[in-house]
Amino acid sequence: QVQLVESGGGLVQAGGSLRLSCAASRSAASGSIYSIGAMGWYRQAPGKQRELVADITSGGDTNYADFVKGRFTISRDNAKNTVYLQMNSLKPEDTAVYYCNADRAATQRGPIFDSWGQGTQVTVSS
Repeated sequence: QVQLVESGGGLVQAGGSLRLSCAASRSAASGSIYSIGAMGWYRQAPGKQRELVADITSGGDTNYADFVKGRFTISRDNAKNTVYLQMNSLKPEDTAVYYCNADRAATQRGPIFDSWGQGTQVTVSS
């Protein structure tokens, strides 16, 4: 898969904000990355299944889970192969490990599907 590295997680009080970043970079499996299709953010809380938070196409079309609409904003910089998640008005129930996903990447070694980052912890205290 392509290498996806998340950053920006941490501990914040309820009502606060965090901005997550996820940068895609070449790996031994991919070689150079030419382009990436849809990218998204998922989260997984303890004892729960991983769920979609938001995703964005290469053209900028966005999709949000109902539980983050109006609070989170996803964006991307195609030139940098980077996707962002601005999280405002955070709630304790937003506490989870947040994962970055790249749906399809066109790379030097051919198309690579469904790449995942290692995750970044977001903890919201009440």
